[in-house]
Amino acid sequence: MFRFGRRAYSTAKPLFPTKTIRSLLSDSPQSNVTLRGWVRSVRQQKQLSFATINDGSTLKGIQVILNDAASASRLSTGACVELHGRLTDSPGKEQQKELQVDSVKVLGECDSTYPLQKKRHTLEFMRTINHLRSRANTGSAVLRIRHAAGEGLQKFYSDQEFIQVNTPLLTSSDCEGGGEVFNVAPSDFFKKPVYLTVSGQLHAEIMATSMGRVYTFGPVFRAEESMTSRHLAEFWMAEAEMAFIDELDQLLDVTEASIQQTTLHVMDKCLDDLTFFNQWVDKRLLDRLRTSVDKPFVRMTYTEAIDTLQRSKKTFQFPTTWGSSLQSEHERYLASDDCCGRPVFVTDYPKELKPFYMRENPDGKTVGCFDLLIPGIGELVGGSMREDRYDVLQQKMKAANMNCEDYQWYLDLRKYGSAPHGGYGIGFERLMLWLTGLDNVREVVPIPRWVGHCKY
Repeated sequence: MFRFGRRAYSTAKPLFPTKTIRSLLSDSPQSNVTLRGWVRSVRQQKQLSFATINDGSTLKGIQVILNDAASASRLSTGACVELHGRLTDSPGKEQQKELQVDSVKVLGECDSTYPLQKKRHTLEFMRTINHLRSRANTGSAVLRIRHAAGEGLQKFYSDQEFIQVNTPLLTSSDCEGGGEVFNVAPSDFFKKPVYLTVSGQLHAEIMATSMGRVYTFGPVFRAEESMTSRHLAEFWMAEAEMAFIDELDQLLDVTEASIQQTTLHVMDKCLDDLTFFNQWVDKRLLDRLRTSVDKPFVRMTYTEAIDTLQRSKKTFQFPTTWGSSLQSEHERYLASDDCCGRPVFVTDYPKELKPFYMRENPDGKTVGCFDLLIPGIGELVGGSMREDRYDVLQQKMKAANMNCEDYQWYLDLRKYGSAPHGGYGIGFERLMLWLTGLDNVREVVPIPRWVGHCKY
């Protein structure tokens, strides 16, 4: 029992007057049950009427049975209703429980222009009515899996004693150095150019050099004029930074564990939703997810990856010579059944291909970094050991034509008690593609923004 002011709150006291459908489906039969939700469908017969009600808590919803024709006539697809009645075991195989309705109250009427009827709608059509997308099976299943994936990631970090930190959305630095940033106006407010962040990494390193293990989970922004199924202007990243790791394999171990444990968490929490996607979107989804948590991820160097691509019998559009970037077609092949058949780490890329902050390897040609490639999607995670030597980092920044004065704070982290450290970032929407089998990131974010599109 907690006490705040004059009121006492018991942890056992329910805070809401009605249970969710998810809870009701696991309850024992009982009378005097109140149910609130939205009507998915209505089917009227001579003596009985049936309706399916959903409140977003579960994929299946619950069937309700109405004996009164007048009450049934008040229900229409899309309406928001409150129903009272008796919860009973269902004789049907598709549902566990059903509600025998005694009374109906319409909380919000729905007219005949409601666009979601009892039929399959295309993903493209649903994107045109984004404000109603989560009322359909695909949209609501995405949101439940998205919640479970975020919960799983944060549980993993908590279990491993990471501290969650909040990095700024407004920043004066371009972490990746690519220049594809959104400028924030008016610029005279801060008296210098300011951008929407493309990554929280550099700021997370501040906290990692005092707290040891930190992570940040939030939105980032890229002004890429890309119309591909893999890019958004606003998306979410989970980024982790760890001090006191001095080998790339340690970083790979943490990354692999975070993906596997998050996948397991989603499989435990959202099996019905995953089964739905396995049936309607990707019939290999569940097998692929199970394989990814049962077997270790493959590990190969960039040099080994180039050799594998060159020895393959597949014809690629882009060259596969040492020193060239791995394109999406290369990444997908390496993780495909024709090659590794499961997630694969590609490590130690040529230093010319990677940003200034990655630690140079002893060979002088490569940096201690990795990309995690997953089947059907390509890159999911990118990470590296961070350059922790002051002189080397300063030299790399000058070579990249960076203004060292603007980044003196970043150099100071190497000047005042530097520590070996590394980190990685997970593209959360791409993780959602992995977990759902969908093939477009616009389907797995609640309200997507991409070039030329910022509705709502």
